[in-house]
Amino acid sequence: MTSPRPLPQHPVLAALIRGLASPQATAALSLTVFGVAFATPLIRSILGWNGLIGVLLALVPIAVLVVIARWDTIEWQGLLPVSILAFIGWCLLSTLWTDHELATLAGSLYQIAFAFLGLTVALTRDMIQIVRSVGPVLRALLTASIAIEVLSGLILDTPFNFMGVQGTLAMGGPIQGVFGTRNMLGFMALIALITFIVEWRTRSVTRGVLVYSLTIAIACLGLSQSPVTALVSIVLGLAALALYGLRQAPADTRRTLQWALAGLAVIVLYVTYLSRLRVLALLNAGSEFEYRYLLWFQTWKLVPVHEIEGWGWSGLWQDVTPFTYINNALVRNHDTALNAFLDVYLQVGIVGLCAFLALIVLAFVRSWLLASNRRTVTYTWPALVLVALIATSAAESFVLVDAGWLLLVVCAVKASQNMSWRTRLGSTSKSGPSERHPESVE
Repeated sequence: MTSPRPLPQHPVLAALIRGLASPQATAALSLTVFGVAFATPLIRSILGWNGLIGVLLALVPIAVLVVIARWDTIEWQGLLPVSILAFIGWCLLSTLWTDHELATLAGSLYQIAFAFLGLTVALTRDMIQIVRSVGPVLRALLTASIAIEVLSGLILDTPFNFMGVQGTLAMGGPIQGVFGTRNMLGFMALIALITFIVEWRTRSVTRGVLVYSLTIAIACLGLSQSPVTALVSIVLGLAALALYGLRQAPADTRRTLQWALAGLAVIVLYVTYLSRLRVLALLNAGSEFEYRYLLWFQTWKLVPVHEIEGWGWSGLWQDVTPFTYINNALVRNHDTALNAFLDVYLQVGIVGLCAFLALIVLAFVRSWLLASNRRTVTYTWPALVLVALIATSAAESFVLVDAGWLLLVVCAVKASQNMSWRTRLGSTSKSGPSERHPESVE
């Protein structure tokens, strides 16, 4: 084990390093990173893109300084999954062949900024600390969402169009809150429910805070009236039940149960696909599906033009080809393909899609195995968050940008720290970094 590096001799620099390396500094940074990522729709609606970029330009250097200050305390072995590097690298390389170099470079740098912020959080915080950072941020944003909807729909009775708030609370929704769309609000409410339950199991909050948290999350979930979120909620509930069963099962039977669950999941997915029209009818999501189908059809027609390498990475769609072609053919403009896998296929081709699939599959498998085999309850958080992200990706592209991308990076890195093949090669005495703070167990 290497000895800690000496602090700079200059008293001001030494004090700065000590301050940035303190638990208080990393806790504040974690809260800020999640706050900015989760509130990007709100920041863009109020400050515009220039304001959001300004926030990132201020936040990323601070994150760099925190990583430098805590350099000697970071577990580097098996740190960053190769799958993340491969996907980000291919997206950045698409600058070389795209017809809109500046747009692709801007989209790649935006993606890299959030990836680095997620990496910093994963490096400097334990799982319990990450959960304790996400919880307060989501409580505040969901509370603000209800407050904005009450102001718009009940008090002023007027929509806040600049925020995407339609002011329909008096009619029972759908509401959008500070997240811009009802689907995004529903998605964040699901992440909040996962987080609040883990907070409860780890005794991180009082009973009063827990009751309030669950109430506000369930209210946002119901009032969003999102068919997408309704489907994801079913998937998430089944995954939570399966995970609970695995955690309670004897260790010598878990491998068999894992394979049985995998086979059952494949069968359920196939049957659901065959019965998709009936499922949509039960959810009263026909118009929503038709709306997406037209968008997917127009997007799919342009995929074969650059099938191998893609048109160039953009993340959120910009006013360049091929996105202008798609929007011109439809009634409404879109900033994503409303399907993460199709979006990746269009932008970075089959190579990028394979890299993206490798990233999410490895992250999910590692997180799921950790959650089912480790007694510490916080290991269930990344597994269930990834279930929500992957399920939502079939009808939204949240996982590619902003909060969704940040969550994917955090979950992938934390899983890699505990199950990376590089960690196993480098150490035979331990299976992964230990938690630095005690947590309650099941």
